[in-house]
Amino acid sequence: MLSSISYYIKSICKNQKKYIREILFSLCFLTAVTLPGCKASTGVGENERFEAYTKDLFCKEVSANTVSLHYTLKDPEEYGIKSSPVTFGTFDMNGEMVKASAENMRQALLNFEYNELDTENKLTYDILNYQLRMMKESADYILYEEPLGLVSGVQTQLPVVLSEYQFYDRQDVEAYLELLETTGEYFESLIEFEREKSAAGLFMADYAADTVISQCQAFLDMDEGNYLYSTFADRISKVDDLTEKEKNDYIQDNALTVNDYIFPAYEKLISAIVELKGSGKNEKGLAYLPEGKDYYELEVRDSTGSERSVEEMEDLTRRQISDDLEAMEQVLGISTGEAQEAAASMGQDNAEMILSYLRKGIQTAFPEPPNTTLEVKYVAEAMEEHLSPAFYMIPAIDNTQENVIYINQAHMGNDLTLFTTLAHEGYPGHLYQTTYYESTGPDPIRSVMDFGGYVEGWATYAEMGSYYLAPLSKEQATLLQKNNSIILGLYALADMGIHYEGWSRMDTVAFFKNYGITDVQTVEDIYELIIGSPGNYLKYYIGYVEFLELKKEWVREMGTDFSQKEFHEAVLKVGPAPFEIVEDYMWQIEDETHAGKE
Repeated sequence: MLSSISYYIKSICKNQKKYIREILFSLCFLTAVTLPGCKASTGVGENERFEAYTKDLFCKEVSANTVSLHYTLKDPEEYGIKSSPVTFGTFDMNGEMVKASAENMRQALLNFEYNELDTENKLTYDILNYQLRMMKESADYILYEEPLGLVSGVQTQLPVVLSEYQFYDRQDVEAYLELLETTGEYFESLIEFEREKSAAGLFMADYAADTVISQCQAFLDMDEGNYLYSTFADRISKVDDLTEKEKNDYIQDNALTVNDYIFPAYEKLISAIVELKGSGKNEKGLAYLPEGKDYYELEVRDSTGSERSVEEMEDLTRRQISDDLEAMEQVLGISTGEAQEAAASMGQDNAEMILSYLRKGIQTAFPEPPNTTLEVKYVAEAMEEHLSPAFYMIPAIDNTQENVIYINQAHMGNDLTLFTTLAHEGYPGHLYQTTYYESTGPDPIRSVMDFGGYVEGWATYAEMGSYYLAPLSKEQATLLQKNNSIILGLYALADMGIHYEGWSRMDTVAFFKNYGITDVQTVEDIYELIIGSPGNYLKYYIGYVEFLELKKEWVREMGTDFSQKEFHEAVLKVGPAPFEIVEDYMWQIEDETHAGKE
């Protein structure tokens, strides 16, 4: 029934904040015990007091490590941050400390009079409260986390993060080179974390270890062609306060530092994984680990932002697949194959032109996007096999006018793939959602919170809608979009089947065979990918379907007054959050927007 299958792996660096928060295990977010919220401040309103609290919290969080600070703020001094240690952070983690810190901060929140806060501050308060609850619940499962994930692990993300580390002045260059020198210490803490996982019987499966090793080796095999050399030269060429001699000297310093610190760190990581390989007790899904199902439920709730149980998500997915199949059956006179032939000859293969076309095409159904600049870059050929089809680099919150999208040309099968991928990454996907939300002037603390279900769900919602903006007939667009939605739904069901229901390889092969997907090797590749990144597909699919559910509710409430633009404006203004909170606040924002127009 389904005529094509492709990897839906698009989460490498779209959300740099997730890399910073979940990979570096920053604890500063939880240690604000003596901040302004802890006691009353005479003569200061509750909103002002709360905003002072969240600003201090934000500054402590982004200062926790150099990557976090530099990717979040172009000019930290404008936020009162004058200095911070140069560090990647560490993987050292104590579950009891996390619980205690979370409880301390919860008590700090309770010192604010919630009912005296305005809508925006209540929203921030509710999101902070939600994150504290999730972090407290997840503290018992620290060793179940996998920083060397096959989709978005440190080993593949770190070089991309470094290659996009912008130089605004001499101090940035100096900090960057100093940061590289700490790579060995950072990887030592990562290796120690993996050893702790191994001792607890929670180390990765052998085939996952082989993939991690090959990803690290691919990075090393680039040798003198490594993009950490070329991108450094490109970035430093734009620093105005350096002479040509200083730029050349720094280029030499960078080459030596990469050779002396980065490469040895990767070599040591390879050796450690080789040493630990074979110590994993489980080659199957999380369901086969002690408390694995409990951890998976928590991970899925955290990654999707949905309060539905896994069983409810399975039912929701099956219902959406059924609706999509019914919509496909109603398209008469054209086959999926014919629609794919039309898509293959769209004649749109220029990324910049497609993004411009999409930006204009969304004007009817979406609020006006802010003015920004955008640069399209391409993944280094040597890393194409190991990186996702595309990714959007989240800009600093005080520099959202400069944006970058990476394209992995090895994954762009045809013009339609490029078109829908750019919709996912650009307009009306990640770039649009990010810059539009930041243009509303949200509390800075919101920028360091990660809600993958909202962010990836929105981008998938945007991607699915882009089929109807492409130069295709409505029938062709319907067939291709529903086909794509069904494939992603099958991946989501497989994710839940493998990690929650305990599917084996053969169970997974049999499941896909029922839907006409019979290439055993392809399905086994999917199985191993899902093993290495639990819940990854659910961020995309459940997040996407949750947006569809919100739209259905909006239509039911608004009836003939329904406006897509108003719906999109409401959910975009709420910003990244758990879907229950999005649902509550989209109506409040809608009421306030209408009241302001009267």
